[in-house]
Amino acid sequence: MGGTICHPKQRPYEKLLYVCMQKHHRNPIGKNQTPQKPHRLLKAGAEAHFFPFPVPGFNDENQVEEKKDDFEIFWDGEWELINENAGVSAMHVMLLPTNKMLVYDAKVYRTSRMKLPEGTPCEAYKDFKTGEDKIDCFVHAVEYDTETNQVRPLKIAKGDPWCSSGGMAPDGTFVSAGGFSDGYRSVRYMPPKCQGCQWKEHDQVLAQNRWYHTQQILPNGDIILVGGRRAYTYEFVPKEGKRSEKAYFFPFLYETKDLDENNLYPFVHLSTDGNLFIFSNNRSLLLNPTTHKIVRTFPLLLGGSRNYPASGMSTLLPIDLTATTDSAPIKAEVIVCGGNVPDAFYIAETMKTFLDALQDCNRLTITEPFPEWETELMPSGRTMGDVLNLPNGQLLFLNGAQKGTAAWKDADMPNYTPVLYNPEKPKYSRFKVLKPTTIARMYHSTSAVLPSGKIWVSGSNTHNTYKDVDKFPTETRVEAFSPPYLDSSVDQYRPKINEDASDKEMVYGGSFETRFSVEDGADMTKSDIRVTMYYPPFTTHGFSMGQRLLILKVEDFVMEVEGSYKLTVVAPPSNVVAPPGYYLLFVVHRGVPSKGMWVHIDQ
Repeated sequence: MGGTICHPKQRPYEKLLYVCMQKHHRNPIGKNQTPQKPHRLLKAGAEAHFFPFPVPGFNDENQVEEKKDDFEIFWDGEWELINENAGVSAMHVMLLPTNKMLVYDAKVYRTSRMKLPEGTPCEAYKDFKTGEDKIDCFVHAVEYDTETNQVRPLKIAKGDPWCSSGGMAPDGTFVSAGGFSDGYRSVRYMPPKCQGCQWKEHDQVLAQNRWYHTQQILPNGDIILVGGRRAYTYEFVPKEGKRSEKAYFFPFLYETKDLDENNLYPFVHLSTDGNLFIFSNNRSLLLNPTTHKIVRTFPLLLGGSRNYPASGMSTLLPIDLTATTDSAPIKAEVIVCGGNVPDAFYIAETMKTFLDALQDCNRLTITEPFPEWETELMPSGRTMGDVLNLPNGQLLFLNGAQKGTAAWKDADMPNYTPVLYNPEKPKYSRFKVLKPTTIARMYHSTSAVLPSGKIWVSGSNTHNTYKDVDKFPTETRVEAFSPPYLDSSVDQYRPKINEDASDKEMVYGGSFETRFSVEDGADMTKSDIRVTMYYPPFTTHGFSMGQRLLILKVEDFVMEVEGSYKLTVVAPPSNVVAPPGYYLLFVVHRGVPSKGMWVHIDQ
């Protein structure tokens, strides 16, 4: 460890060993500094760290278990370029349980940076401007292997998936709906865990055109589609081979439309009571998707517009199941940040004047009787950004711009700097600025949490074709960002899940076992461990659809042999709290997460 061993005065009933960590820059003690006197106990984040190690034979019943602070990490992250050319600009992305990422953009460009494989027929099409018959020999979708960074071309043979939606069915099948022109009413599928498959496409399936709409899985495994351009309705994706029977008129979407629309890609989150929280422009409500009744409305969010093209960010905060009781509702809280003023898009389009993006960040507990928005400021304004739930319960804001809005050539001043957000800290102390990238990630950029805990980042195309030379060229490079919890200085405290000895299938409300090891966990107690379950989202246009992170209750914590542990964990109580399907499960030791393990939950 490279530390200094310090022996404090021993109490008569216990013997403790304290380690004073000395690491330059990333830890509070520098190379040339002297450690504090050994009898002085300091909290995490002070000038020395002391970790007690219980001695064999010590009576654990006399020990009072106190939750220790998360490890204080001073590292601000790291960027690495992992692929020079993924072939297509990553307008839409979805991580699958195979650890492959589906990445696709739009057929409307009729070009990309990758040709179809030799022998694959090109697609004939008619140029809508000239009326000429042409052929398209380019790739518009790929399967990206997140473990090897290799790509496999996928052919889009039917409807254009431009500005479509997506998500996973309970069995792991990827389902994508809608798109542009001949793809307005399409549904496409990628079978689960299928090696070398092409996706299956079905056109003219939906009841209404869906373009710039939102997709969300429901507790029973059904998939709902909400909104879209000139679509003031919602409907349900039919079973494969069937057609949608009905679109339900939803006046709220019409009422929240303005001159610039600002109601596209509405933020839709499944609340812990089974209702849908829907945010459009600057208003929000709860909709019961079974009775089709509006359950309640929420206070107006002042300051500007949040949905496309103003393009703010939103997610559910982590759902904590560790202290829930049968009588109390499970808390659900949403966050909505950034965007722009209502006419920012019109001004950008007509005058090419780019207004400052909004800097405010707002939280609302949607399960409270009379909630009010709580507002604070981000370190910088952001439009077209992404917000991702991290395995340790924090949030990451990244990508986007500080001026302008979504759409082609309507923004400037890329926001290169990711920001970490800790929702558990007091207001005004939640944000931490991290290391900036050097690549502009603006319109049509995306990101995703990987099982490794790294963040996959790609895309950005601010014009209506692929351009190599431009102020903001089309991006097909892929980066990986390592958040602070991947700092090597805490690797010895990082859990490693033993997947072969851990349960991967769970049932609602049941217990399951997870085994893991830690190189240095001598003072670790149950209160130092969190187990989180992450539902991987489909991300496009600054919104990660379906994203949710659950903090599970740990029933039992046993050290089986030195350094190896067994957890007995309680699965989510119902499909309302955790829709059926595949999740990434993480063991988190004082803020330091393991690599994720795929698990599956169903009835």
